[in-house]
Amino acid sequence: MASVLEQLKKLTVVVADTGDIEAIQEFQPQDATTNPSLLLLAAQIPRYQGLVDDAIAFGKAFNGSEADKLDATMDKLFVNFGVEILKRIPGRVSTEVDARLSFDKEAMVKKALRLVNLFEDSGVSRDRVLIKLSSTWEGVQAAKVLEKENIHCNMTLLFSFAQAVACAEAEVTLISPFVGRILDWHLAHSSTPALQNDPGVESVQQIYRYYKRFGYKTIVMGASFRNVGQIMALAGCDFLTISPKLLKELSAMKESLPRCLSPDMAPNGESDMEKLSLNESQFRWLHNEDQMAVEKLSDGIRRFAADARRLETLIQEMSSEFCRETRAREETIYTRRAGEEIYTCRARGERERESTTTSLESTTTSFETTQFRPAAMREPDCGGIGGRRGPARRPLRDQAPAPVPVGPSPPSSQSFLPSFPSRVSVLVVCLLSCLGVLSKTE
Repeated sequence: MASVLEQLKKLTVVVADTGDIEAIQEFQPQDATTNPSLLLLAAQIPRYQGLVDDAIAFGKAFNGSEADKLDATMDKLFVNFGVEILKRIPGRVSTEVDARLSFDKEAMVKKALRLVNLFEDSGVSRDRVLIKLSSTWEGVQAAKVLEKENIHCNMTLLFSFAQAVACAEAEVTLISPFVGRILDWHLAHSSTPALQNDPGVESVQQIYRYYKRFGYKTIVMGASFRNVGQIMALAGCDFLTISPKLLKELSAMKESLPRCLSPDMAPNGESDMEKLSLNESQFRWLHNEDQMAVEKLSDGIRRFAADARRLETLIQEMSSEFCRETRAREETIYTRRAGEEIYTCRARGERERESTTTSLESTTTSFETTQFRPAAMREPDCGGIGGRRGPARRPLRDQAPAPVPVGPSPPSSQSFLPSFPSRVSVLVVCLLSCLGVLSKTE
């Protein structure tokens, strides 16, 4: 028998809820989702250090204030992970807009456009990206603007029916009702330790039926599961985003999985289901009537914002370490190059001294053989050491100069010159040669 995970993939689109690229490759989902909490964990895994370093380098090169550089680094980090994830899945990746912008429509639109541009600069089409926005009224209105620009949105932190209705009216691509967090709230506020029905599962079932009943195209993707029972109870939902831990459990289970949701099961004539259309005040009132939704939405925004701040702190610490390592590498390279240049300079000096000695021997022989020739028969010369006339030597400026490092500063561009003792040696050899010639004439 096929595993429950394999059966589930035939009924619904399975999405990996993780930033761990290796886990995504292992379970081979259709899509993947990320958020600051997931990336906070993934960024600390050593095998992803290259993605972090690239984001840090991008931020440092960004033209702006320190706050702008950090912002650019964070954007690039999310995109880097998204790009790597897309190399391993056939579908789309969800990338989240900073939760601290949840009540600023214009700022969310601006951030979403920046993220999409970074994806496109990396060679990824916007059709493969879902921008995650908080399901506040401002978030829904930002999504409405972005969808018109062919930027698809995933509305997250969705807990109330009012949020689901507003998203459908805005024609967003996808919503993510948080099954597990709804259950958490009811368990914390219930007088009994166990509930007969799972309120998180029931919430998704209600939204799913409403969407199918009135023909909305918005995808329903259950999220934030606490156990495999919740997942199995929603088999047949459009999408389900599942953590690697639960994916592993589902892959190990060998039992029949019945379909629990289907478009055909949507009620066509239920009198208690009315189509709603909400303006801002109606949305806020209906959402406010759901105590659980109000508390969980604000709590979710605070949690994501806190994880975003922790991720920023982590990146700043890594950035400092990155700078130290970069300087150390540069100093190592400079020291190695300086050592090579010193060695080359010394080698050239040895060759120069050998060349000078050979030239002086030739000068002595030439002087002896040409001393008594008529001036007209002597070969032209360019002047020798100390004004003596001798055979022409290659001008010193034609010799290849070698930079000589001085202390910790970069090597200077001074040309190599024979040292003072070398010039004294040359003068002594010339004098001895002359004395030898004079002794022969006497």
